[in-house]
Amino acid sequence: MSGRREEILDAALAIADERGLDAVSMRALADRVGVTPMALYRHVKDKAALLDGMVGRLLAAVLPPPDTTGEQTWDERLSALAHACRDVSRAHPWAAHLLFSRPAVTEDAVRVVDVIYSALIEAGVPESEVPRLERLVSTFVIGFAASEASGRFAAGTLDPRGRRGQLPDRELPGHARLAPWLDLPLDLTAEFEADLEDIRRLVTAAARPRD
Repeated sequence: MSGRREEILDAALAIADERGLDAVSMRALADRVGVTPMALYRHVKDKAALLDGMVGRLLAAVLPPPDTTGEQTWDERLSALAHACRDVSRAHPWAAHLLFSRPAVTEDAVRVVDVIYSALIEAGVPESEVPRLERLVSTFVIGFAASEASGRFAAGTLDPRGRRGQLPDRELPGHARLAPWLDLPLDLTAEFEADLEDIRRLVTAAARPRD
C-alpha cells in the first residue's frame, strides 16, 4: 500500500471516528487531506473501494505479527484474532457495522480469513467444512463486537432481555423461568470468553472422525 493511500484511508477512519460512518464521503475526505475529490480517484476509484480499503485498514490491526504465527496453537490464534477484533470495535464503535457490510476483498481482509482457514485446517476440520466454520466464527466475533459497540449488550447493567418478562398482559414462561439469571449484571468479558470456549469445542467436535 502506498504511503499516500495509507494517508487517505487513515483520514477516512478519522472522519468516521469523529462524525460517524455516514459522514465519510469523497468530498469530506478530499477536504480532510487537502485535495480535490478528483485527485482521490488515483488512489480509491469510488466510494465502494474506499469502504473496502477502510475494512482492510481495520483488519490490518488484527493480523498477528508474522514471526509469532508458528508459536501459537490453532485455538490460541483464533482467540487472539477474536480479541483483536473486539478491541478494534471498541476503539472504533462504527467498525463492526462496516465489517458486516463489506466482503473480504482487500489484501489484509483476505489474510485475516486465511488465518482462520489455516487454524481450522490445523485443528483437523475437514477441508469441505472449513469455509462454513470460518463464516460461523467470523459472524460470531463481529456480531458480538457490533452488539457491544452499539449498546445492544450493556456491560455492568441488568440484562435488558429481562425487561421483556415484565410486559403487561403477556405470558412469557421462558422469561419467568430465567428471571433470576436475567436479573444479574452482565459481564461481557466473561461471556465473550465463555463463547470462545464454546467455539473451540465446536471446532474440536467438527474435527473428530465421523463414522
